Amino acid sequence: MTDIASETHSRKKAAAALSSIVASTALTLAKAVAAVFTGSLGLLSEAIHGLLDVGATVMTYFAVKIADEPADEEHHYGHAKVESVAALAETGLLFVASGWIIWEAVQRLMGHGGEVEVGIVAVGVVVVSIAVDFFRARHLEKVAEETNSQALEADALHFSSDMWSSAVVLVGLGFVAMGFPLGDAVAAIGVSAFICLAGWRLGKRTIDSLMDTAPEGVADRLRDVVDRVAGVVLVERIRVRPSGPMVFVDLDVAVSRTRSLEDTAAIKAAILAAVKADMPEAETSVVVHPRALDDETVHERIMVIARNRALAIHHLTVQSLDDGRMSVSFDLEVDGRMALDAAHDIASTLENAIADELGPGVEVETHIEPITVDRLAGHDTDPATIAEVTRALEDAAVRGGIVGEIHAVRVRATGEGLIVNFHCRADPKVSICDLHTAIDEVERSVRATRRSVRRVIGHGEPWGSDRPVAAGGTPAG
Repeated sequence: MTDIASETHSRKKAAAALSSIVASTALTLAKAVAAVFTGSLGLLSEAIHGLLDVGATVMTYFAVKIADEPADEEHHYGHAKVESVAALAETGLLFVASGWIIWEAVQRLMGHGGEVEVGIVAVGVVVVSIAVDFFRARHLEKVAEETNSQALEADALHFSSDMWSSAVVLVGLGFVAMGFPLGDAVAAIGVSAFICLAGWRLGKRTIDSLMDTAPEGVADRLRDVVDRVAGVVLVERIRVRPSGPMVFVDLDVAVSRTRSLEDTAAIKAAILAAVKADMPEAETSVVVHPRALDDETVHERIMVIARNRALAIHHLTVQSLDDGRMSVSFDLEVDGRMALDAAHDIASTLENAIADELGPGVEVETHIEPITVDRLAGHDTDPATIAEVTRALEDAAVRGGIVGEIHAVRVRATGEGLIVNFHCRADPKVSICDLHTAIDEVERSVRATRRSVRRVIGHGEPWGSDRPVAAGGTPAG
């Protein structure tokens, strides 16, 4: 919900609550005056009920203002629960009023009580009360629905029950006018029945809110939404708690452990977007758990183990031997400045983890390969050196017979030696394995003839491709 929409809702709720205070006060005074002049227990019970309504609407007014205050250091989920507290207090007042009214009505039915005088004032007050209650209930229901305010919903329920209880009082006065004096007491009991019913409904709703009872059907609805998000393997847990106009949602979902961190973040963002689209009032938190799936390949399982230890491996080879055992080998990249014993410990830890994952009898062999962790300072060499390296590349390519048309050669001097980058072309149908082997042969040949060369990186392209090289040697596109 935007700040502007939230502010608009706050103003609507405060205005509706304030108008309820005015209406409740005016009706209560009118009913009290009419009860004094007529001696009607039904009107008196309505006046007391109205007095409680005034207190309830005052609580509602302050509750909706406090509920819209933003979250703070002590109330991380905001202050919306105060509406439920106010509604629960209203429920208690309703049951207190009902008990007193029933007691007085029973006393009158047993012959203890005064006479009831029916007049135009009493009837007029009740009729006006019914009309005001009708329009107030409708208005409050509309604002409560727009703002999702539990306190205003309770207020609307109050006015709606007042309307029907006033109608019962009117019927009671009619019985008295027709010569049945106990009709007023019976009407009072009827009023109490309406009050108790309203209190029960309101109390159940507010207790459910205070107990964080999940709205019916919301969990299943959210499960359907999240299940449709690509990449979600399983919705493991859904927790929903309402708080005023908001619904706080906690989701635990499972994704394949072979997913990269970027993929996992994208899945999480997609879940949040899907839930927001279906439930705009939801404030959602998503926890993503990596899970091993039955269809993982051995290659994927090994890569996950290395990635979880923040280790880079390549040239991974998995062999199935004749005796049924498995052999795994790969290159492990470590900081070239690292001592052998430290690097060997890292390799052994990784090998043991892979053996534990794949089972007993598996062979795991590691080739430790040095990499440069820090950025190297480099500068372009002189044209003569570049020309000499280019000839060495072309001679090695001709001997290999797979790659050719050496171009975009860059030779840069660093503190660790010369770094050579080049492009070459090959048959579009050649396999990546054969192409990689051919480029490796070119690298080995150049490094064998020029000891100053520290590294050679070749980029293969198919014959006929025409990717221009931008300034600085970077391939465009």
